[in-house]
Amino acid sequence: MRTLISTAFVSLDGVMEAPGGEPGYRNSGWTVEHVDFLPEAYAIKGREQSEASALLLGRVSYEAFSKVWPGMEEFTGYKAMPKYVVSSTLSEDALVTDWNETTILRSLDEVAALKETEGGPIIVHGSATLNHGLSDAGLIDRYHLLVFPVLLGAGKRLFSSTDKDAQRLKLVEYEAYANGLQKNVFDVVR
Repeated sequence: MRTLISTAFVSLDGVMEAPGGEPGYRNSGWTVEHVDFLPEAYAIKGREQSEASALLLGRVSYEAFSKVWPGMEEFTGYKAMPKYVVSSTLSEDALVTDWNETTILRSLDEVAALKETEGGPIIVHGSATLNHGLSDAGLIDRYHLLVFPVLLGAGKRLFSSTDKDAQRLKLVEYEAYANGLQKNVFDVVR
């Protein structure tokens, strides 16, 4: 069974919306405006590309990332690997052609079936709505979180607000950096 990893930049209060400067969100760009850049704090991002074997995205994140990531040198690892988009509305003709193989999955059941296939870890970037569904369905196995020392209040959150049984996590890797960022890697306890 493949490991499904959710990776995110999150504020201390759990907001993941518009970390890099996307329009339409009041605090857009909060990862670059409020924290000094330290390359070592982002080392996990390179490691994710080398360890993952597939990229899983929700429709909104796919539409945003597929416009820029295929041409970015920082994301060449993702360009080569297969991509899966979970969407009930995206059509095949809306897929970009310069970002290698992309498959549309129409349900979380199809994600569960993908996890049962042979291969390495599947990584999820962004994709707030998808993350909520994956978490609620018990499909996420690990979280890679870069926690920023900022409180944003409103905004899309990484974690679902569904009323459900408590979910235990086991901290398996962590580091704090001089700029206040914290790397936290949690395994989901089953």
